[in-house]
Amino acid sequence: MRPVTEHISLILKTLPNKPGCYQYFNEAGEIIYVGKARNLKNRISSYFAKEHHESAKVELLVRKIFDIQLIVVDSEAEALLLENTLIKKYKPRYNILLKDDKTYPWLAISHEPFPRVFSTRKRYKNGDQYFGPYSNVRMMNTLLDLVQQLYPIRTCKMSLIPEKIKRHSYKSCLEYHLGNCMAPCEGEQTQAEYLEMIHGVREILKGNIKGILKQLHDAMMEEAGRLAFEKAQLYKDKIQLLQQYQSRSTVVSSLITNIDVFSIHVFGDEAFVNFMQVVDGAVVQSHTIEIKKRLDETTEELLGMAITEMRQQSLSQAHELVVSMIPDITFPDIDYTVPQRGDKLKLLELSEKNAKMYRLDKEKKMSLVDPEMHTNRLLTTMKNDLRMKELPRHIECFDNSNTQGTYPVAALVVFKDAKPSKKDYRHFLIKTVEGPDDFASMEEVLYRRYQRLLNENQPLPQLIVVDGGKGQLSSAVDTLEKLNLRGKISVIGIAKRLEEIYFPEDSIPIYIEKTSPTLRIIQQLRDEAHRFGITHHRKRREKGSLAIQLTDIKGIGKETAEKLLKKFKSIQQVKETDTELLVKVIGKAKTALLQQELK
Repeated sequence: MRPVTEHISLILKTLPNKPGCYQYFNEAGEIIYVGKARNLKNRISSYFAKEHHESAKVELLVRKIFDIQLIVVDSEAEALLLENTLIKKYKPRYNILLKDDKTYPWLAISHEPFPRVFSTRKRYKNGDQYFGPYSNVRMMNTLLDLVQQLYPIRTCKMSLIPEKIKRHSYKSCLEYHLGNCMAPCEGEQTQAEYLEMIHGVREILKGNIKGILKQLHDAMMEEAGRLAFEKAQLYKDKIQLLQQYQSRSTVVSSLITNIDVFSIHVFGDEAFVNFMQVVDGAVVQSHTIEIKKRLDETTEELLGMAITEMRQQSLSQAHELVVSMIPDITFPDIDYTVPQRGDKLKLLELSEKNAKMYRLDKEKKMSLVDPEMHTNRLLTTMKNDLRMKELPRHIECFDNSNTQGTYPVAALVVFKDAKPSKKDYRHFLIKTVEGPDDFASMEEVLYRRYQRLLNENQPLPQLIVVDGGKGQLSSAVDTLEKLNLRGKISVIGIAKRLEEIYFPEDSIPIYIEKTSPTLRIIQQLRDEAHRFGITHHRKRREKGSLAIQLTDIKGIGKETAEKLLKKFKSIQQVKETDTELLVKVIGKAKTALLQQELK
């Protein structure tokens, strides 16, 4: 680590034991990181108190810190909100990246004396109220149509000012004559009456349909009591329309009132957080955002950041949050629930499914639109995780198989651009090793493989994966040393028990995140090599077992047994074969002995 400067040392000595946000600046005066803390002194001091060998990114960040500025707040929740705002404003290099969702539409209620309701893909800080975002455009349009059918809200873009309405400065348009608007522009509808409709729209967009249904029902009964049956019928039609829309929502349970559900799916250096808003037992909104990790943020930290962002967007007022884990932040008047059973667990599982589907859909789209970019991104992740100098476009994986030293074989599988290249798969018969010696077998197979590639001027792989721990890896390294390939090809070992990844000359393995695409590819290589090798080994063992059965027959030797199995594959076929054909293969005398024994 870079020695702590006198300026930084002075700041560290005067840090307060209070919640707040801190900003790290580089030598050029640029903000490179924004963080939050429930205790600023403890959090900031931890960066400089020890070396960050476990994280190269954190160590690099600390090296670049030349100044620190603090913003003290009253609570941890305020610190998180402030952190979110500062990250959006300055976009520091080392902070997590919340992927922009500008492509998703919103429903907006304008900030006007007579508000309009419309869809938009941009949000402005002009007092308008936004609902969404809606990942399903069809659902948003359905909701907008419902609102327009329930309430005759104006669709014109005129700036209606009450003073001008009194002076009769406006004229009604065709929408009024069609019955789609009540002409507030000409004073046919008061501002109070119009704002009452907007209140109903706002409640529907929030998902509070139950309250609106009650209001409509009360109005219908009131009109019926006055014997105004035509008006009562209009309210009844609206009730049926609203009930039809409600029936299309995903109903979970009438016992669940208003809750928010958050789940997180981490995949490599990306996290996908799904938010579902549940009102009166029905899912009224579902949305997923993507977070790009920059440092070694924990899953709890990522979830806390996403919850802050998405609750700000949705304007949710729920006081219970159903989560897959407790995030690293608490909010006043909000309780976390990690369900173990029941309807809330089903909701959480549904949310997790949405998060995973979002990631899979994104990968499919990327592979269809730009397959090369998708592959390069995957290979770049592997290169970084495995400390390689070049992209592992060509990977070879080896696995040994034997039964207590008998019928020893080895398998080689090849992946090119992270996909199996089955035409390049190879089987090896172990020729020089006696007994169950996996290390010596690995040395023999690797030597034969790469000696041949060198002799034939064939391209070498960028990465070799051996199925096994330190011992098998050492054998592979020794072989590469003999062939003068040490340092020219990266080589790793994967131990089966805990999925540990071993590197040459490093006694301590690393554990790649289970969600990482790197580990997924390595596991796929290992499993494919094992499958390919065990299939070949089983065939050899079965063939050897059949040969033993034949050589047990008096007068039938090893060579004769091999001829029979090569020609007929099994003893059953030998039994069913005509005498003339057997005579052609092994002669008349041996055919007689064989048929007599196999009767």
